[in-house]
Amino acid sequence: MKVAALYDVHGNVHALEAVLADVGEVDVVLFGGDIASGPFPRETLERVRSVPNAVFVRGNADEVLSLDGLPESAAAARRWVAAQIGDDGVAWLAGLPFSWSADETLYVHANPVDVLQYVAPRTPDARVAELLAGVVEQRVVTGHVHLQFEREVGGIRWIGAGSVGFPYVVDDPCAEWVLVDGGEVTFRRTRYDVARADAAIRASAYPRGGDAEGFRVAGAEWIATAE
Repeated sequence: MKVAALYDVHGNVHALEAVLADVGEVDVVLFGGDIASGPFPRETLERVRSVPNAVFVRGNADEVLSLDGLPESAAAARRWVAAQIGDDGVAWLAGLPFSWSADETLYVHANPVDVLQYVAPRTPDARVAELLAGVVEQRVVTGHVHLQFEREVGGIRWIGAGSVGFPYVVDDPCAEWVLVDGGEVTFRRTRYDVARADAAIRASAYPRGGDAEGFRVAGAEWIATAE
């Protein structure tokens, strides 16, 4: 089975359209969570729901109205997203399944336990092993940290798919995703007009849309030291 795994679109419909045009012939387009929370949530949600061979798993930002612990800026952005997609969209995202498995590959948003705890390239093996306890698949594909990477812990390959909408890459940002074909995993980067997309994001009413490039820079600084 050939699976195109698209994670963390975050409402960047410009990046999404470019990736969908680049995917080619696949059996499944897997959306790995954090789909619509971003500058163009309604358009993004409509587009992913129109993909005929799509499968979905839930991310933390798909729980749009879960606001506990969020700073006010993030909570305000989520409330804005909820208003754009309406009750049906909010309920549809919240009802997405936690995981999907095929061909010895487990697809989850952040880790096999929940949608929040992250694994980065420097996360200690012992911590990763705790999160992998009970996993029977040979591979785990995740997003959440907006970074492409691969590591192996306890004989299980952990693949970070990156982010379609906001990868933590400052130089030459592209839309990131992975192609999983049986046991073969290929990291993919799709070019699109980032400057045009950033301008559209800044011009949108999205409360956190003022500095898309700054979002990438802050993310890159965080991921450099994350454990």
